[in-house]
Amino acid sequence: MSTATVTVVGMTCGHCVSSVREEVGTIDGVTSVDVDLASGRVVIDSAEPVDRDVIKGAVHEAGYRLAD
Repeated sequence: MSTATVTVVGMTCGHCVSSVREEVGTIDGVTSVDVDLASGRVVIDSAEPVDRDVIKGAVHEAGYRLAD
């Protein structure tokens, strides 16, 4: 089991949260995605470590970006 935490910029509503959760949840091996709208924090649990670039791509596909 592995956990990664990233911060997503640009989310403003529940739909934003759902979009990020859905896209990140499609990454192979991801078992859960917890998104906090207020802080932008996204906690990703997975069977194996997930490359940050893969997470970044999923967040971008949802229409947002990772904080630097």
